[in-house]
Amino acid sequence: MLKIGCHLSSSKGYQAMARMAVSIKADTFQFFTRNPRGTKAKAINEEDVEGFLRSANKEKIWPILAHAPYILNACSKDEGLRVLARDTMADDLARMEHTPGNMYNFHPGCHVGQGTEAGIIYIAAMLEQILKPEQHTVMLLETMAGKGSEIGGRFEELREILDRVTLKDHVGVCLDTCHIWDGGYDIAGHLDEVVTEFDQVIGLKKLKAIHLNDSQNPLGARKDRHARIGEGKIGFEALARVVCHPALRGLPFYLETPNELDGYAKEIHMMREAWEKG
Repeated sequence: MLKIGCHLSSSKGYQAMARMAVSIKADTFQFFTRNPRGTKAKAINEEDVEGFLRSANKEKIWPILAHAPYILNACSKDEGLRVLARDTMADDLARMEHTPGNMYNFHPGCHVGQGTEAGIIYIAAMLEQILKPEQHTVMLLETMAGKGSEIGGRFEELREILDRVTLKDHVGVCLDTCHIWDGGYDIAGHLDEVVTEFDQVIGLKKLKAIHLNDSQNPLGARKDRHARIGEGKIGFEALARVVCHPALRGLPFYLETPNELDGYAKEIHMMREAWEKG
């Protein structure tokens, strides 16, 4: 069975997200831990979490993927912004212990002129500070489009970060199809080669989740503009091959396409049909 879901609003709590997931026949979902353009977070509601855990167990909604706010930059020039990223993500990991066994995804950040190596060192240092042996959440570095001074536009950059982390079982990668396409990895014409390259550079055992998105841009544009499945430059057929690929088909997929719930329901149905045929 294809494990697939989408990004849901967390404003009404965990149980509401579980109900939304079930309503569109999703069996997982992604959500923001707090305001995606800020750092403010609601207090954890224990009753809501307990209700969600019962629903998730009954409906087999797992693994859920939390997403860090966009504004965090673990490799900023500004030490205060690096501290903000560190402290916010450390708090998020503590919050994730209420729903153990899931994943937390973040954008590595932008080095803002300091150079890629400096950015990698800062990001790895943050991970060394916030990862704890006793935690039950796997922290994922997201592949990026490589726009501006973004870290993570090349597989090698993520590998360098992972190599510097001591608690290796606590970290992995979330591959975003739009991002890597915009970054120059041709998943439409050469999917096997891209998967092989990822395996050789990072290792498929580190790939824990996939953001399934089409792209508004041509290959290598480095712009990061998501499109609905089949309405972008990657195309439905190519994305169907992604979910059906032998090395990827057992992973959870998360849609981040520009949609409302009915649009997500349609895409989930489309991809499930493709997976069953594949």
